[in-house]
Amino acid sequence: MSPNTEPSGPKKVIKFNKVGLQFGSDQIYDEISFEVNDGEFIAILGPSGCGKSTSLRVIGGLLDISSGLVEVTGKHPKEAWRELSYVFQSARLVPWRNALDNVILGMELREVANDKETRRETARELLSLVGLSGDMFKFPSMLSGGERQRVAIARALAVEPKIILMDEPFAALDLNTRNYLRNELIDIWRETKKTIVFVTHDIDEALILADRIILLSNKPTRVEDTIIIQENRPRVIDKSEDLLSGRKHLTELFKKME
Repeated sequence: MSPNTEPSGPKKVIKFNKVGLQFGSDQIYDEISFEVNDGEFIAILGPSGCGKSTSLRVIGGLLDISSGLVEVTGKHPKEAWRELSYVFQSARLVPWRNALDNVILGMELREVANDKETRRETARELLSLVGLSGDMFKFPSMLSGGERQRVAIARALAVEPKIILMDEPFAALDLNTRNYLRNELIDIWRETKKTIVFVTHDIDEALILADRIILLSNKPTRVEDTIIIQENRPRVIDKSEDLLSGRKHLTELFKKME
């Protein structure tokens, strides 16, 4: 290889290298290391209190680490915030704005597409992408929980991020709605080719959604295991020996950590 030749392989958009994190005397992370490739769908899985959501705060530059290195798109996290958007467990919509205007609000706050008509057209297109073309003038109180989360996903896409950080976005929804939105999220991910980092404590959800699962341990937290999933989507766990084996393996690891 010549000195000017770029190394082959997928582009890394997130890097954690021996990351340590402490709150006072409480050690949260014990030299966590992992990478996320451009366009990859990653699930961060682990028991309650292990620091799954904390990892998103670190990626977003909202929390300083104690040791090690974190890079987001080759930059310090605090310099890469425009590359990111968030979807939380709660949709966090503004109640006095309809669905269309909630999506537009994200663009206004990020100063994306300063032309009002461009913002409006982009918001329309994204609400159509998430299946809400007929509901864009409804206010949050008129939408179901699943519909509000779809507005939140459209808003996250509207700010033109490279990476979407999702913090248990379906946890508060009923089972049927969760299953529907999981399938819809995969369609959106394929359409937009965004990198998604998805925090969950649900083993089946991680197996259904992710290209790769990063399993975190109890505190002081380390990477307990990394699992690559090559099963074609859509996935039905009970109809796949590989996914059933993955479920058994992860369940056993969780039991060891209890």
